[in-house]
Amino acid sequence: MSDIVQQTPQARQPSGPDWLRGGAAVIIVALLAVFALLSPLFLTLGNLGNVLQQTAVIGTLAMGLTLVLIGGGAHSLTGGIDLSIAANLGLCAAVFATLSGQGYPAAMAALGALLSGMALGLINALAVVWLRILPLLATLTTMNIAIGVEMVITQNTSVPVTGALPDLLIAAGPWQLSWLSWGFALVALLFIGVVHFTRFGLRLQAVGGHPLAARAAGLAVSRYIALSYVLCGLCAGLAALASVALLSGSSPGSNDNLLMVIAAALLGVVFSRRLVPTIGGTLISGLFLTLIANGFQLINISSYWINGVEGALILLVVSLTAQLRRRQQRRKISV
Repeated sequence: MSDIVQQTPQARQPSGPDWLRGGAAVIIVALLAVFALLSPLFLTLGNLGNVLQQTAVIGTLAMGLTLVLIGGGAHSLTGGIDLSIAANLGLCAAVFATLSGQGYPAAMAALGALLSGMALGLINALAVVWLRILPLLATLTTMNIAIGVEMVITQNTSVPVTGALPDLLIAAGPWQLSWLSWGFALVALLFIGVVHFTRFGLRLQAVGGHPLAARAAGLAVSRYIALSYVLCGLCAGLAALASVALLSGSSPGSNDNLLMVIAAALLGVVFSRRLVPTIGGTLISGLFLTLIANGFQLINISSYWINGVEGALILLVVSLTAQLRRRQQRRKISV
């Protein structure tokens, strides 16, 4: 009985992930407070609505990457990764803009963009699952393929788009939020429900977290991994529709978003109890990164600092989570 009493206070002490989540929450609140003090426009409803709208592109891409991270596992070399997702966005946007410019209906142009994204995702799946190329190398190759095809389609120039669909997405809806913001919120809720509350999502998590046990249980591991890449390509297509609406067309340089997408997906593990990628955590970190970029603009700090901040955050979170995971593994072994 005395042993139980002595162990109880220790059991109630916060764990490593708890400290990490608490520290992240403090940093987020502190940064938001600084931006709010330096710029009275920061916390206005109009600006926050603009932030949500801007997050639609990065957030949708990050959700797709999170699916790949969940299904492929957290190993830094052999785990899931898709470096082509931002370039895939550029390709899908080029397809939509080109088809729209040739007079095709908006629905057909949107379908072409979505199918283009899924096609590149399928190529990634074939390379990773069936050809067994390391995801890092496979998706690096398809990234260059996507960039090359986009340049061929657009001649490396901006392709303007006008039409009902882009106009509808940026039009104001309920609470003065654009329909793009509402659409992004709906897509996010859909992905949260599918990944965390359906049989498919739970099996995908099992495949990424415990592949050997998943195979022993009879799960088609390869199919789940392949499907995660195809769904990632679908997210690139959806993000392309948002990008075209915001930019009024297709523009070169979409691959510049890659670092921010990776940062959003990796920082999202902070908000997970088991330090694993989750859709909810990715959304929080995506909003946080967009708020940082927005705050820098409002207080007239060069946007060139944003990449440095993102890189530093990735390095910090990856190093901390790696140490916490090693500590948890040592505890399991000692027990």
